[in-house]
Amino acid sequence: MITKRRQTREVVIGNIGVGGPNDIRIQSMTNVPTKNVEGNVRQICELFECGCEIIRLAVTNMEDVKFFAEIRGCLRAKGIFMPMVADVHFSPAIALDCLEVADKVRINAGNFSDKLLGTQSFSDDEFLAGRSKLQRSLGQFFQRAKVLKKSVRVGINHGSLAPRIIYKFGHTDIAMWESAKECIEVAQEVQFEDIVLSFKASDAERTISANRLACSKLDEIGKHYPIHLGVTESGNGDYARIKSAIGIGCLLVDGIGDTIRVSLTEDPIKEMEVAKNILRGCGVRRYGVEFIACPSCGRTSYDIQAVLGELKATLGKLPSARNLKIAVMGCMVNGLGEAGDADFAIIGNPNGTLSLYQKKNCIIKNVPVEKICKNLTKFIK
Repeated sequence: MITKRRQTREVVIGNIGVGGPNDIRIQSMTNVPTKNVEGNVRQICELFECGCEIIRLAVTNMEDVKFFAEIRGCLRAKGIFMPMVADVHFSPAIALDCLEVADKVRINAGNFSDKLLGTQSFSDDEFLAGRSKLQRSLGQFFQRAKVLKKSVRVGINHGSLAPRIIYKFGHTDIAMWESAKECIEVAQEVQFEDIVLSFKASDAERTISANRLACSKLDEIGKHYPIHLGVTESGNGDYARIKSAIGIGCLLVDGIGDTIRVSLTEDPIKEMEVAKNILRGCGVRRYGVEFIACPSCGRTSYDIQAVLGELKATLGKLPSARNLKIAVMGCMVNGLGEAGDADFAIIGNPNGTLSLYQKKNCIIKNVPVEKICKNLTKFIK
C-alpha cells in the first residue's frame, strides 16, 4: 500500500514547480562536456522529447558558465524552455556565477567550501572553523539566490561528505543529516526557502535509510523542503535498473520524493524509460499504455509473448491509448481476476482463440490470435 505522499512546499524551477501539488518530476543530466554546445543541445532536445522535465549540466570552471548560457540560448531559440540546472562542486565562486544563468544550482554540501581531503582528525576548534567557513560562503550564495529568485539543490552524497563531518559522525545516515542541517541553518539565517534536498548513496539500502531519517528530522523541525531521489553511481544494465527501482521505489511507496533522477552509466535517454517505469510501477504517475501480463504456464494455449510484443509495438504509438491499462492473460484461471482493474483484458481460451474484455465485461469471444490487435485497436479508437 502506498503511503500518502509527504507534504512539501513548492519550489519553482524555471517554468515548473517541484513539490507541493505538482507531479513527481523526472530529470536527467547530460554526459558530454559543457563546452560541447552542439552536443548538449542535441542531447537535451532528445531528452525533452522523451519526457525529461528538468535537465542538469556539469559546470567545472568559469568558462563553462558561458557555455551554459550559450546552450540555454540555443534551446530557447528552438522553443524549449525546460528548466536548466548547473551542477557545481568545490567552488562557491562558480556557484555564484551560475545563479545568473541557471534556473537552479546544485551544490554538494560536502565539498562546497571544504577541501581538507587528506585530514583525518579535527579538534573542536578546527571543526567549528570549518563550519564557519561553510556558513560564510553558503550564506553569501543563498542571499544571492534569494535576490535572483533562483532555487538551489543541496546534495548530500554518502561518498563525498566533508572530512570533518565523517570524523565526528562517521559514514552514517546521521552524518548525512548533520551535513544537511548545517546548510538548512544557514538558509534559515538568511530566510532562504527555495531549497530542494537530496540524500544519495551508491547502494539502495543506504539511500532508503538516509532519506527516511532525514525526512523524519525535517518533520521534527517543521521544514518541508522537496526531496530529490536517486541512487547515485548505480552503474549500467539490469542490476543498475533493479537497484534504482528498489532505492527510488521504496521511498516513493513511503510517500517520500518530489523529483527523481535515475543515474545510469549509459545514454541519458535510457534513464527516461526507467524513471517512467518506476513511477508507473509505484502507482504515482502514469505514462502511456501500461501492460500487465501473466508469465504463462502449461494452460496457456497461444503465444502470449508474441501477442504482448505486437500490442506494445502497435498501441505504444496510438495517441488514444495513452493512460490505459491493458492485461494480457494466458487463461481464465486467474486471468479475469488479476486483470480486474485493467481497462481492457485479453484472455486465452482452451481452443487457442482469445476473448476481449472491457472492465470485466466480455465484448468479443473467440477472436483468432492474429486478429486480436486489430480488434483491440478498433475498440480503443
